[in-house]
Amino acid sequence: MKKYGCMIVFVLLLLAGCGGEIESNMSGSVQSFSFTTQDNGKLSNEDLEGDWWVADTIFTNCETVCPPMTNNMAVLQQKMEEEDIDAQLVSFSIDPENDTPEALKEFGDKFGADYDNWSFLTGYEFQTIKELSIKSFSNLVDEIPDSDQYMHGTSFFLVNPEGKVIKKYDGTKRSEMDKIVEDLKKVQ
Repeated sequence: MKKYGCMIVFVLLLLAGCGGEIESNMSGSVQSFSFTTQDNGKLSNEDLEGDWWVADTIFTNCETVCPPMTNNMAVLQQKMEEEDIDAQLVSFSIDPENDTPEALKEFGDKFGADYDNWSFLTGYEFQTIKELSIKSFSNLVDEIPDSDQYMHGTSFFLVNPEGKVIKKYDGTKRSEMDKIVEDLKKVQ
């Protein structure tokens, strides 16, 4: 009997180790927002409540990191589909003056975005997205003087169903997409 008791305890400990805990490296809440999508719809933080989601900041005229980041987000979307992971992807434009819904749609189309679970957002002032990015994601966003380019972080941010930012990943590294998938699999 003692042998079976030890075996049961061992199995329970093993199963507990397989649980849905993601190792967090951030803690904060996403600030309230309601912005325009690439399809001229609205998406708010309230619409995302109850869903896991991954966020990043991009702009369509970016000459450096945005294309590879957006390509990585497309890779992530494909991997999520292959693994039957239900999560949303949200790309916030940091150039809302130039990134109209139409421009964002054209940009997303270049990367094969499936808009069923990937939204590109605009429809706000630059200062609004700068503050949201800093307050929600601790992600610096700023204008570059005498340029049409912007400075911004290259992280992807994992947000839980309660709107808490719990983890960031390097959005420029393809290998990080596997880490996001593994983390999302823990909570599916």
